[in-house]
Amino acid sequence: MGKLCEGSVLDGFQPVSPLKLPWQDGFKEKEEESFLSDLSDLRENSGWDAVSGLQERQRRALQGLSSKGVFWKHPSKPLAELFLLFHGGDVDTDGNCLFTASRKAMRLSDHPEDLRKRVVDRFSDDYQAGICPRADTDAAIKNMYQPDLEAGWGVHFVQELKFLALKKDRQRLDSLIEDLIRVGVSREAAAEAVYKERCIPVKDGESWVKYMSINGNSRDEYDIISMHYTQEGLLTVDENRDGKAAAFGDDIAIETLATVFDREFYVVQAHGSDGSSDEEACLFFLPHPPRGSQATGLPVFLLMRGTGWCCAGADHYEPLIAYAAACASQEKAAVIL
Repeated sequence: MGKLCEGSVLDGFQPVSPLKLPWQDGFKEKEEESFLSDLSDLRENSGWDAVSGLQERQRRALQGLSSKGVFWKHPSKPLAELFLLFHGGDVDTDGNCLFTASRKAMRLSDHPEDLRKRVVDRFSDDYQAGICPRADTDAAIKNMYQPDLEAGWGVHFVQELKFLALKKDRQRLDSLIEDLIRVGVSREAAAEAVYKERCIPVKDGESWVKYMSINGNSRDEYDIISMHYTQEGLLTVDENRDGKAAAFGDDIAIETLATVFDREFYVVQAHGSDGSSDEEACLFFLPHPPRGSQATGLPVFLLMRGTGWCCAGADHYEPLIAYAAACASQEKAAVIL
């Protein structure tokens, strides 16, 4: 978690082109002119005033990341940078936002769908090779997507179970649901019974690979079925009949992204008044290092936004564009990592 610091705006700092940095693997030389033009525009207008849905305290805190910067030091190498962070623009809320935002933050040419595939393939390789501890990994996945509905109600008002339905089986599943409805079972209860019996629960590494492969288009092999529960029982079943629901990138996906690119990913959260009473402590930097090792490249920053801003409703990633300042001083940085 980052440490917030006092200090004035670093007006004299001139960010350097990422062409000088070793972590811009996907950056093309022919893009340098437009890249530096973008930098000039961002320095004149950090963009935070144009970002909707922010409380004023959040806006002020995030503006500090653009004007004062974030000081980062490699844990084992004599390498330090002061990064000025700017909002990288909106991305679609289509479930692919982690991969779209990561692509923008790293200035990659990869399509988000291709980036998702790289993540899924790398996790699958690591899981099969035992690099991911199977018992711990399976337990984490089960806790996220097949939680124990007898517990957790002190934290969550609604809990969710995830299942995978083969697209080619949807007509047969619909027929089974209709059979139950005809004998007096409610639509929700019939759907719950059929999907639980006939679909794949997301509960381990193998089912996670199938789940995280879903882009929300007709090329997917599976559709995502989501069941929502309150403490009283079943609330709703999202049958995803149009097949457009994509698998939202979770912590395992971010860790795998970090592993693929050998760079630590920081998820930045700016809490609103519902999440913290202390305005100076409303920023949080959640680190995601590569699996089982220290990163050799420079970090990547993503902004996580949501409905509650106290972490409970955070459900959307947006890119933060990082520029290295000419002088890597920590004295007036907004945050020290």
